[in-house]
Amino acid sequence: MNNTQSRFGRYPSLEGRRVLVTGGATGIGEAIVAGFARQGARVAFLDVQDEPAHALANTLAAEGCTKPIYKHCDLTNLAALKTSIESIAGELGAIEVLVNNAANDARHNIEDVTPEYWDKSIAVNLRPQFFAIQGVLPHMRKTGGGSVINLSSISWVIPSTGLPLYVTAKAAIVGLTRTLAHELGRDNIRVNAVMPGAIATEKQKQIVNTPEYVAEILSQQAIKRQIDPDEVARLVMFLAADDASAITNQSYVIDAGWV
Repeated sequence: MNNTQSRFGRYPSLEGRRVLVTGGATGIGEAIVAGFARQGARVAFLDVQDEPAHALANTLAAEGCTKPIYKHCDLTNLAALKTSIESIAGELGAIEVLVNNAANDARHNIEDVTPEYWDKSIAVNLRPQFFAIQGVLPHMRKTGGGSVINLSSISWVIPSTGLPLYVTAKAAIVGLTRTLAHELGRDNIRVNAVMPGAIATEKQKQIVNTPEYVAEILSQQAIKRQIDPDEVARLVMFLAADDASAITNQSYVIDAGWV
């Protein structure tokens, strides 16, 4: 553990815990995978970006972490998602934590949205969250409980413009979180959401974060600095740990005070 990592909380309950992260190769997902691995968890993650995924797994192994399991999986293919979950459970054992992180915030205009584009967007940004939960449910019941953390966004609260289907999906994730928290609470399965604001991932830096846009973001935030993906990962890890054992049905904003 380096000096920066030692500044932050360590959760003994996460040691050996079996964790699945969707969209874990880059961005916020990468930080989540790394955070859990450095806590001593046994981590698996899904993505379609093979090169950064393998690089991440190898880097963490070189640090002395248990090497995460990476599975190439297109989450729009629900049969492949189910197969991947079962394969991971076969290697790790019953999954105890699910982090539904994968998403695509591609910009789009209202006029350009076709029924096919609608279905494609929902198939990435909403549908896999439900079916991943459905897939891990038998495993969590087997172990006597679990924690599901769904990644939403503040985009539906602001609301953001220029990506209406993404915003719609992120709002729906909060509804999904709330209903499933009550559906699954009897099984000691906790379901929470995390709603990030503008997070300075490499993708955002390269594609979206022009100096003008960064200035606009900071003008809206109470804290006048950009938010690092690791800060989101630390909130996710807290919600997965036993420290949060009485927390469910909640949606946590991490946006430096934008909303």
